[in-house]
Amino acid sequence: MSNKYIVRQPIKNAESKIIGYEIQYHGENQAFSDMAATDFAAADTIYNFLTQNTDKLLRGSLNFMTFTTTLLMKKTPRLFAQDELVIQIDDSVIIHPLAMRMVQQYAKEGYRIAVNEFQFAPRYLGILDGIDYIKLNFQNVPELTLKNIIEIAHSMKKQCIAVGIDTEELYQKALKLKVDALEGTRVAEKLTTRAHSSGYLQSNFFRLMVAVTRDEPDVEEIEQIISVDATLTYGLLKMANSVYFALRRRVTTVRQAIMTMGLNELKQWVYLLSASNAENQMEEGAEEFLRMSFMRASFCSNLMNYAKNMPISKPEAYLMGMFSTLNYLIDAPLSEILEQIPLCSEVKEALLQHKGRCGMLYDLALSYERADWPQIDRLAEELGIPTNLLTSVYFSCMEDVNRVWNEMTQPEPKQLEEQPAEEPELANV
Repeated sequence: MSNKYIVRQPIKNAESKIIGYEIQYHGENQAFSDMAATDFAAADTIYNFLTQNTDKLLRGSLNFMTFTTTLLMKKTPRLFAQDELVIQIDDSVIIHPLAMRMVQQYAKEGYRIAVNEFQFAPRYLGILDGIDYIKLNFQNVPELTLKNIIEIAHSMKKQCIAVGIDTEELYQKALKLKVDALEGTRVAEKLTTRAHSSGYLQSNFFRLMVAVTRDEPDVEEIEQIISVDATLTYGLLKMANSVYFALRRRVTTVRQAIMTMGLNELKQWVYLLSASNAENQMEEGAEEFLRMSFMRASFCSNLMNYAKNMPISKPEAYLMGMFSTLNYLIDAPLSEILEQIPLCSEVKEALLQHKGRCGMLYDLALSYERADWPQIDRLAEELGIPTNLLTSVYFSCMEDVNRVWNEMTQPEPKQLEEQPAEEPELANV
């Protein structure tokens, strides 16, 4: 039996704003969108996974998901609210009379419908009235055909999503043809503009990130770094007083905040604290890169529990994932940025040259993001990581990232008491 993986990939509009995520499945020797309609085993796997994970992982975002006839018969779309799901269909559903009647019923209930790899064919044109999104594979279709389809779709108030955008050339071609949204590896890497902040390289953020991820962190060093930076101090106190810690008394000093949270929580939050409060230094769209870096950090660190013969520690793997998107957040090459950060040579080589076993671990995280199934299998095997654990590790990390992000971005709660807190014991160090 082959391995089963489930991953989500961002779909962005022309301004690089996330409009939703495509949920992709691979298993039973079939990609999610290519499963035979009679493949009940694969359908059961997807249904069971969604039943267990939809509430905590896929809420609050628009999820694009391909449904086979089998999944439609299992009423899988009803695991999602209407405003959280786009039902994607392909040829196997379009030519199936019963399946199309079910799709039409879901549309009447308020679910949005998308067609994968739309074609100029009677069966596709005949359902155009009842769909909301047209997905076009820019790698396989002539430009003139794409142009005609997009013009017709727009005249009928349909949105067009370009998929397979894996190169800058395809990216520019999609923008030229005025698609409404884009999906692919190049899209996931693209920002409208980079932040222009030369001073950001010298900020306390880098010193703090390194300090909290040492094998034996120095609390006094961490306190000193935070205390001289107003942005970090503000962010730390806001987080320590958040709903997550449910304190009876308000934390008012950096030392109290560090002791209340403990270093294990602090090193999970500190990157987001520094970056998310530097809003004046970042363009719109940077938020997704912050989330991506946190997700990579968590994924790389957790994969270290299984990877064999690794020359780095879990904290170093965490930093590797965390710093992997800095060249998109800062107007400088990654090599220049890493020169100013005291990372070990193995991590730098992994990030810059994809070398060694650290490079394999980093590439495994990237391959999972891109849904590169053969590469996932190969790298996991070389690293000694059981492939059947990857999906659960990935979604456990996603749940953690979502928790942290929600805590970071929700308003501060009203405190029960406003007097200063007593100095608590240092937790979770």
